[in-house]
Amino acid sequence: MSHALAPLPRRAAALAPVLPLVAVVALLALPSAGDGAGPADAVCALVLVYCVVRLLREGRRPLSPTAAVVLGLPVVGLALAAMGAPSTAAGLTGLGRYLQVFVLVPAAVLVLLRHRTDFRVLAWSFVGLALWQGAVGVHQYVTRTGASYQGETVRAVGTFGAQDVMGMAAAVSLGLVCAVGIALGRAPVRQRAAAAGCALALLPPLALSFSRGAWIATALTCAVQLALAGLRRALGTAAAAVAAGVVLVGGFGVGTAQLQERIDSITQVTDAPDQSVTDRYALWASAAGMWRAHPLTGVGLKGFPEHRDGHATLALSSGSDIAGAGEAFHRQALLSPHSMYLLVLSEQGLIGLLTLAGSWLALLVCGLRRLLRVRRRGRGPDCGLVACGLLIWSLTDFVYGDIGGPSTVLTAVGLGLAAWWALADDGRTEAARGGGAPGCVGEAVAR
Repeated sequence: MSHALAPLPRRAAALAPVLPLVAVVALLALPSAGDGAGPADAVCALVLVYCVVRLLREGRRPLSPTAAVVLGLPVVGLALAAMGAPSTAAGLTGLGRYLQVFVLVPAAVLVLLRHRTDFRVLAWSFVGLALWQGAVGVHQYVTRTGASYQGETVRAVGTFGAQDVMGMAAAVSLGLVCAVGIALGRAPVRQRAAAAGCALALLPPLALSFSRGAWIATALTCAVQLALAGLRRALGTAAAAVAAGVVLVGGFGVGTAQLQERIDSITQVTDAPDQSVTDRYALWASAAGMWRAHPLTGVGLKGFPEHRDGHATLALSSGSDIAGAGEAFHRQALLSPHSMYLLVLSEQGLIGLLTLAGSWLALLVCGLRRLLRVRRRGRGPDCGLVACGLLIWSLTDFVYGDIGGPSTVLTAVGLGLAAWWALADDGRTEAARGGGAPGCVGEAVAR
């Protein structure tokens, strides 16, 4: 009997490096405590310490030269922008947040993941979080206990609350992207079937988030994943998705009237925009004005709120209405342009945008090249589809969204998955494909 049970401890030990990362994702299932650092952010700090300890014990180089350059590139623009911040405290706070999301956590994921099993475990944790948040969100819609939307408390926000209405939409979208990537790969049939079922189950909560940005980013990302998976799989999966959409919306009437109004509003951003769109245009114009005044280095990290009114038009309202999901009615100030690219451009200037976007572009190019190479060799592309999907979703969402709130941790871990796929060397991924022992592939990133 002892021999029969022996493999279980070995399997648990083999997964030890990835479990802290799974814990970071799992902690996002807890109710949000506000805009400040939450449990997931605290565990991120512990993960970084754990990563350093492992590197010191194993005596290996943390990153390859290419990975160090790609992930370290944003530091240049961030350092310059931190020196131009309105205050030292603001500069250090902003610098720490940017380093956490775009440099340190992705680097830790790259170092800790050793093979595809680790990757899939972390990807499935995204799916699990999305299912939980989606279930909470659907319950909020059905019981009218969600965030306020058009005077009714029906907006699905999960455990993130009305303060972070985009939190659940991001979690569900990223989980759906992971599920689609796994379903389109060549994992065991049961795993692919389960992933496809999860993807379909996540469509209703995504719809009930009423997030136009999440809809657009998810639709575009899934379309790219389908195209990268091959024409035959793309046609079959697209047909299933359309059928599911018809059943959910047409058959069961999932939020039909409100969804139709929200969908129609996407095409009315120039003809008859609602106040949220008008505010966004005004914030974008304000960010562009800051960049024109400080083209190279911007106004400094955390400088957008201080300079907003000096560049904003009269169309900008005083804030957005927040209510429902346990929150009393209040106005929330608009302190960012709701576009990551314009936020970086206004606060970090051209130098910051080129370094940060250059890092993302390098990850995307390297990831797509590796994915196409894996496909040509006839091997399963599921990890590549997940990694590239997560990166494409984030880069699309950054057009009309920025970092902020507890859900930002998901962005950081997702970038880490993309970095692992794009920057781990061929020796590491070959060992992973062959199911090599964890100890063999764990050193490949140092070579």
